[in-house]
Amino acid sequence: MQQWDGRPMLDTKAGHSPAIDRPGEGRLAHAPADHPPVRRAKVGVLIANLGTPDATDYWSMRRYLNEFLSDRRVIDYPRWKWQPLLQLIILSKRPFSSGANYRKIWDNERNESPLMTITRSQTEALRDVLTARFGDRIVVDFCMRYGNPSTASKLRAMIEAGVEKLVFLPLYPQGAGATSVTANDALFRALMAEANPPAVRTVAPYFDHPIYIDALAKSVEEAWAKMEVKPDVLVASYHGMPKRYLMSGDSYHCQCQKTSRLLRERLGWDKGQIHTTFQSVFGPEEWLKPYTVEHVAELAKQGKKRIAVVAPAFSADCIETLEEIEGEIREAFEHAGGESFTYIPCLNDRADHIGALAEVISQNLGGWLD
Repeated sequence: MQQWDGRPMLDTKAGHSPAIDRPGEGRLAHAPADHPPVRRAKVGVLIANLGTPDATDYWSMRRYLNEFLSDRRVIDYPRWKWQPLLQLIILSKRPFSSGANYRKIWDNERNESPLMTITRSQTEALRDVLTARFGDRIVVDFCMRYGNPSTASKLRAMIEAGVEKLVFLPLYPQGAGATSVTANDALFRALMAEANPPAVRTVAPYFDHPIYIDALAKSVEEAWAKMEVKPDVLVASYHGMPKRYLMSGDSYHCQCQKTSRLLRERLGWDKGQIHTTFQSVFGPEEWLKPYTVEHVAELAKQGKKRIAVVAPAFSADCIETLEEIEGEIREAFEHAGGESFTYIPCLNDRADHIGALAEVISQNLGGWLD
């Protein structure tokens, strides 16, 4: 009995054959002349990052912040209470300050944020690795949870390219409701609008994957090797979230702690050499502690005059690393008496990071591609 190879099969009683004239799009062999073209079934890989404004002007920033801050996974206050505050007060002021911060890191030549540039580079590198591994039946692209390119637009493009099975990877090593879960939400909503959606696998958080931990450790080792005098402490700064989310069952905090522990063990360091902290705090309620900006100042006051900071929760450098860590957090440390502050870049498009992502994706492709 002939085994199905993943290509569209038609009713042989009607005179159709599952054979296709050529790879890619073509006419079914022996099909009627007026039969529409049929694409060879493909498998897609869609990676998703947080997002970025299209520009740094007021209205671009307002559109982006409105989409981001209207997400109930990010801000879960009742809409009747939150939306008037957001629309009338926050979005009348914050686009100006956020735009100013983005302008500090904006790539004016390409007219885009570093997050867009890096995510595109990661996608191109992943496409090369996965195509070499699986052949031309795999389609690799990226989307953004907020802003452009949207999840829905990229899903539509993949379906039009013949993708019938899809692996979806939120680019967050540690999962959270406000990151990986809301990225999946956007995909599921987009799938609901499709008449013939592909089969989908969503990739689980990979915070403890040995290859990811190894890539993270190598980035630290390379930074250490370049310094004549080693830092007193490595601060692992993760994006923060309200403590209430942890108490409601979100596992993000535990995953961050485990990443830090595995990183320390992989480096062969003693306890106390890596401090886990949380950044990007806003609003009146208590967030996960210790807060990075306060903790680095306290370290300086305690005599830890040389520190390095790494951001394991970010797969690509962005406003939170290039502006917040290199700006506000560095300034807090130096103002408190710190003398040497080193920021270790995110893994970005490093070959070992791309290899780790490719391995995670390949494991999730099991049974779909050999």
